[in-house]
Amino acid sequence: MILLDSVTKKYPGDSAPALDAVSLHIEPNEFAFLVGKSGAGKSTLMKMITKEENPDSGKIIIGGIDLDYVKKRHIPGYRRRLGVVFQDFKLLPRRTVYENVAFALEIAGMSGKEIRKTVPKVLELVDLLDQAKKFPDQLSGGQQQRVSIARSVARQPKILIADEPTANLDKLTTEEIIGLLKKINDFGTTILVTTHNENVVNSLQKRVITLKDGKIVNDQKNHGIYKLDETPAPKIPSRAVRTPGHALKPRKKVIQ
Repeated sequence: MILLDSVTKKYPGDSAPALDAVSLHIEPNEFAFLVGKSGAGKSTLMKMITKEENPDSGKIIIGGIDLDYVKKRHIPGYRRRLGVVFQDFKLLPRRTVYENVAFALEIAGMSGKEIRKTVPKVLELVDLLDQAKKFPDQLSGGQQQRVSIARSVARQPKILIADEPTANLDKLTTEEIIGLLKKINDFGTTILVTTHNENVVNSLQKRVITLKDGKIVNDQKNHGIYKLDETPAPKIPSRAVRTPGHALKPRKKVIQ
C-alpha cells in the first residue's frame, strides 16, 4: 500500500541527507506510527508520499501508483486519492462545518445529490452532525480537527496520513482523535501517523517506525512502543533477502 525502496533526499546546503536510503513497506489496513526527534526526516518522508517533494533516488509506490509516472499536472488528482490530516486543520474559515466537508467533495467532482447524501454520514462518523451549521472559529480545537478528519475521509480514501494530528490538544481530546483514527482504520483504511506523543503510541501498541538522522533505526511491527534512540541494524547481504522493491514490480500508472 505504501512502499519506499532505497529513497534518498538531500536538500541544497545541507551536509547530510534528510532521508538516507529509506526502505519501508506498509501493508493495506495497517495502522503505523512514524516517530523521531525534530529533524529526523519525518516531514520529508510525508512530503514524499504526498509528492510535495521528489526523491533524489529510489522508488515510491503508493496504492499501486508509481510516483515516477505522476506528472506535475496530475499531482492534484493523485493527492485527492489520499486522505491528509494536518496539525493546523487548514479549514476554510468562512465556510460552515458542512460546507468545509462538502467543498472537498465538490473539488473531487461529486454531484450535488451525492454530496447531500455523503456529508451527513461523514459528520455523524466524527460526531459533529449537530455542529454542521457552525463556523470553525465557533469550535474547539478538537472539534476542528474532527472536521479536518471528516473532510479527509469523505472520499473514502484507501490511505490516510496524519501529520501530528494531536499537537496542541489536551489529553482527553487527543484520546478522542486517536480513537477516531483507530475507528477509521477498523473500516479498512491504511493509516500512517507522525507524532511526538509517547502516551498515544504506547497506548495503542501498533506498528512503530523510528527515524533518526534520515534512517529507519527501528521498526516494531507489532505491539510497538515509543523509541527514539536505537542504532541501525546491520545490513544483510542483498543475496540473502528480497527487498520490497524486488517483490513488487511498479506499475506505470498515471493519474488521469
